[in-house]
Amino acid sequence: MSDVVTGDAVVVDVQIAQLPIRAGARLIDLAIQVGLALGAVFLLTLLWSDLGLDDSILQAITILFLVLLLVGYPLIFESLTLGRTPGKMALGLRVVSDDGSPQRFRQAMFRALAGTVEIFALSGAPAVICSLAHPRGKRLGDLFAGTVVITERGPRQDGPPPMMHPRLAGWAATLELSQLTEEPAAMARQYLARWHQLNPVAQYEMGQRIAAQVAAVVSPPPPPGVPPHAYLAAVLAERRRRESVRLERARQATAPTSHSEPAVSYQPPPAYQPVYQQPVPPPPTTPGGFAPPV
Repeated sequence: MSDVVTGDAVVVDVQIAQLPIRAGARLIDLAIQVGLALGAVFLLTLLWSDLGLDDSILQAITILFLVLLLVGYPLIFESLTLGRTPGKMALGLRVVSDDGSPQRFRQAMFRALAGTVEIFALSGAPAVICSLAHPRGKRLGDLFAGTVVITERGPRQDGPPPMMHPRLAGWAATLELSQLTEEPAAMARQYLARWHQLNPVAQYEMGQRIAAQVAAVVSPPPPPGVPPHAYLAAVLAERRRRESVRLERARQATAPTSHSEPAVSYQPPPAYQPVYQQPVPPPPTTPGGFAPPV
């Protein structure tokens, strides 16, 4: 595992892709490129024999195709899929910026051009040596582009589940969470896990930004005066509770019926009674009696 510091000073745990799995992804891409090259040779042979193309035109077409195959293949795929070629997709790898943000077109261009030299022209020797020597397994193209290859199939290491303030239980039971995807939820989870490591200003400002992203897809809005960390903790806790209820109901539906155990019906939390009158000022003090996230 490795820590990636985002532009908002959030430390995110990621699993760096090691050389063997990267080599496997490269072999898959190489097999696809060889197949495309064989198909191009067959097509060029037909064009040369049927259309009687001049040798200079044939050479120009060949050079153009080689450029597209060696540079365009990784550039197009990594630009359209945010850092993944077919080989990386197959093995769950992705190229991201050093700060954890999605790979940019400029970075994909640098990686593709450097890969033509270090992988194809020099048989991959510089890429292997640099990847073994670098603590994050970077090859030369990653050093030039400011990128790192991570694996998306590693074990998740989330912190303890967020706890909801009792005053928000009634409001949280009314939330519409169907539009809340994993990406903003994971961002909120990381923020709450690292909340204590941030200074008070960063705690409030980052919480406001993340809470705004979550509030854009979650309704109804929080009661007046709820600080960002309490709002995010309540949303995540309610989301986790509903998932647990669904799993428990599915387990009970598939389990054999027992006559010795009475059925337990779910009782929703009590209706929310608003207790907030004034908006909450920003930290350093935690207002409204809300405890910091655990």
